[in-house]
Amino acid sequence: MVKLYGSLRSRALRPLWLLREMGAPHEWIPVVQAYRIGDPSAATAPFNTASSEFRAVNPMGQVPAMVDGDLVLTESVAITLTLARKFGGPLAPATPAEEALALNWALLGVSAVEGPALAILMATHQGDPASAEGQATIANARASLARPFARIDAHLQGQAWLLGDRFTVADILLVECVRFAIDDAAAFAPFPDLRRWLTAARDRPVFKDLWAARNAEPDTYP
Repeated sequence: MVKLYGSLRSRALRPLWLLREMGAPHEWIPVVQAYRIGDPSAATAPFNTASSEFRAVNPMGQVPAMVDGDLVLTESVAITLTLARKFGGPLAPATPAEEALALNWALLGVSAVEGPALAILMATHQGDPASAEGQATIANARASLARPFARIDAHLQGQAWLLGDRFTVADILLVECVRFAIDDAAAFAPFPDLRRWLTAARDRPVFKDLWAARNAEPDTYP
């Protein structure tokens, strides 16, 4: 059985969302990032990325990680696309062309969207967004997002999802980059189809359940 290691407050949400949408058999193994724990070596510390047990799975000490027999993957996009191919069904690419398009959208997300979107998230939640520095960070990130957001918005005109009329792994991987910028309404204001698509994805029951569980997971541990 597929074993997926991670925290809901991490990119592990990407493959876990796919697995839950597909109803695919898997074992979810919660692993907390060591930087969220006061003393990761304490006997009372939760299973975490600094532990020797987890480092045996991923020597990088990062989540997510996936073990499927002899196959070990440690990058969220690779894990998610591999699981889509393994289990198939309507969320998986149905043709080589769809597989190529899913990879294309995933790479656009991690190369052009995730960085500036995360900058907005960090400035909003871990900095002072009202300060001159915070406002400059958000404005610069918003400017960087304009081109990829325009590209996605134009593609979504007249269709519900990235690959057409059905929700797929492509949507999961790109949504999970775009949503980092969700607190900056101005970044989304010019792009109504992008907003519609993001809202529809986040309204899916599986995502809502995962998001509620994610918010219930402690941000830090003693």
